[in-house]
Amino acid sequence: MDSLAKELICPICLEMFSKPVVILPCQHNLCRKCANDVFQASNPYLPTRSGSLTSGGRFRCPSCRHEVVLDRHGVYGLQRNLLVENIIDMYKQQSSSPSQPAPEAKPEQPMCETHKDEKINIYCVTCSTPTCSMCKVFGDHKDCEVAPLNSVFQNQKSELTDRIAMMVSSNERVQGVISQLEETCKIIEENSRRQKSKVCEKFDQLYAIMEERKREMCLTVSAEQEEKLNYIQGLKQKYTDHLETMAKVVETGIQTMEEPEMAVFLQTAKPLLKKITEGSDTSHLEKVERGYENMDHYTASFLKERKALCGIDFIEDDEEEEEQEEEEGAGTEEEQAVGGASDSGATPLPAQSAIKATASS
Repeated sequence: MDSLAKELICPICLEMFSKPVVILPCQHNLCRKCANDVFQASNPYLPTRSGSLTSGGRFRCPSCRHEVVLDRHGVYGLQRNLLVENIIDMYKQQSSSPSQPAPEAKPEQPMCETHKDEKINIYCVTCSTPTCSMCKVFGDHKDCEVAPLNSVFQNQKSELTDRIAMMVSSNERVQGVISQLEETCKIIEENSRRQKSKVCEKFDQLYAIMEERKREMCLTVSAEQEEKLNYIQGLKQKYTDHLETMAKVVETGIQTMEEPEMAVFLQTAKPLLKKITEGSDTSHLEKVERGYENMDHYTASFLKERKALCGIDFIEDDEEEEEQEEEEGAGTEEEQAVGGASDSGATPLPAQSAIKATASS
């Protein structure tokens, strides 16, 4: 019976359910009056009639915090739990039946500490403490204002119930703020991810421009390298051919020196001397000018670019508009330059026009 009695206690008023008992969607039970009190505390701005809400609203179950949404009938739209009401009636009948064992006696009323034989039966309003009648007549509270203990008990119990309902409503508002803060955190994370993606995209574009420019500059150096190497290789081949020709002339001269017949020697020696004289003259061969192998004119300085890269930062809205205008203007100038270049023909590379080879006289 004791365990049954605990199950029949309302979580709001902490007393046995009073008729009618309403059942919430979460299957927990409340006294209709307690449910109405919690509902009023959670919906203070809804219209009321005779102390009861007349339109729909919502509140949370005090047992499990499940949200209860009501229709236009308010609390009176909740279903009555007739089973619990019948159990309460049967419990009360069995408790009052003489055939049943007497229920456990309630705790005895506390006694006054000053007057040991007097029960505490009044409440001192001035000192805010329960006391006994003797204290009011002869004791420390004879000049104080007192009130019946039952009246103060009901008032403070009602006040505590109202405060609990207000606290429940306040907790609901705090929970709403927490939900808003959690949603704000999600929005901040999403916005941060989006902006990081944009920053990475801008840097990827910058990397692509730098890679393309590096490729173009390397191609320019490679073009001059190939042209100079071709020229030097050709000049080297000319000197090699001249050397081979003179080696053959020398070999012929050595063979001529071994000729014992003077007439034959003299017939061969004169044209051979002419060839040796002509072969000894290398003035007709080209010579490379000093510093021809130097490539220092392709030295690049990136001090300004480095300073610009170090100054990369986020921009304001007005700066972004100026940047867009500059990009549009640069695009127009580039199109005009491309059109002019196509009309005038291909322009030789600066490195190719700088290559020089002179012939020594």
